[in-house]
Amino acid sequence: MKKDFLNHQAQTSPHPLEMEISYAKGSYIYDSNNKAYLDFVAGVSACPLGHQHPRITNAIKDQLDKYAHVMVYGEYIQKPAVELTKLLAKHLPKSLQSTYLTNSGTEAIEGALKLAKRATERSEIIAANHAYHGNTMGAMSVMGFEERKQAYRPLLPGVKFIDFNNEEHLKQITTKTACVILETIQGGAGFIQPKNNYLEKVRKQCDAVGALLILDEIQPGFGRTGKLFGFEHYNCIPDILVTGKGLGGGMPIGAFTASLELMNLLQDNPKLGHITTFGGHPVIAASALATLSEITESYLMQEVLEKELLFRKLLVHPLIKEIRGIGLMLAIITPSPEITNTLILKCQDAGLILFWLLYEPKAVRMTPPLTISNKEIIEGCTKIIYVLDEILSTQQPQQQ
Repeated sequence: MKKDFLNHQAQTSPHPLEMEISYAKGSYIYDSNNKAYLDFVAGVSACPLGHQHPRITNAIKDQLDKYAHVMVYGEYIQKPAVELTKLLAKHLPKSLQSTYLTNSGTEAIEGALKLAKRATERSEIIAANHAYHGNTMGAMSVMGFEERKQAYRPLLPGVKFIDFNNEEHLKQITTKTACVILETIQGGAGFIQPKNNYLEKVRKQCDAVGALLILDEIQPGFGRTGKLFGFEHYNCIPDILVTGKGLGGGMPIGAFTASLELMNLLQDNPKLGHITTFGGHPVIAASALATLSEITESYLMQEVLEKELLFRKLLVHPLIKEIRGIGLMLAIITPSPEITNTLILKCQDAGLILFWLLYEPKAVRMTPPLTISNKEIIEGCTKIIYVLDEILSTQQPQQQ
């Protein structure tokens, strides 16, 4: 299997983790030797209800018994997609009532950028340094990390970059600007939160010059921060909201949401302003509807901040310099990339799944399922501290 994996399935890095998966359930993933791994990553925030949640599994099976794909997006009335977008509207501000369902977060970013250009008839886009919004050409154009995109130029013209949380840079948002696109909480940069009412100030500047504000909630969305959407913490409502990852409950999905007036601009001049074959797929939409229903009907979001406090209480160690983030979107910051790499790899050997962030080499991702129990948090944190003790013990003789 490993040989076939490397020879026939295209890879994204020279060193994939190569764990062969047998099955997954709850907060655990099991390899082909039936070894259990406690999952502190949740498919990189894509499985908010853990693995094989019965409500999601039953919704998928029920829909499969009725029909799967029947027509390209938006032509037929299909109940799962209609009910999903209606439920999203119920839990969003009145200015965000119309949702376009896509296959992935990066496709939703593409649609949001197109909508902003169509609405404003402007071409300039302002994004943030160290931003990550996906890896297609438009999304890569607003990626704030030159090392990752230099090999693929030319990209979209007219993109400018500002520093996240730098209020002085907001002067660059002018009447030439079609949109400002920001992650509500910067993910790849190391789970950086907005400070000093930064998003409110961005919102005010966009309003002053007639630019649209796009907030990327692909990672913070769907309860991970203790609220359904991260922007609810920061008193800032976007013109276009982009979601993905956790919405699908482990199935591939993305979405961008705006007012009905804005979204209707994609219908004409030109027609078919954004099209997709599989967006709104009934099986995927059924999974997302079950996921969103469970998150909004349960006590999971109320428990998130308590679970964060438990993580912060347990993860105290000389090699933990900081824990960034909010809720169950947390990043351990170690003294060096080498310590981070060792911690992640040794924890996997010990049966705990951690992961990296894109741009901050000293960060360790912790984005467990919202359903994780306090007992499981204690189990995982105990392993982290044990591995850090091992690392520290090997360093001390060298330091002496």
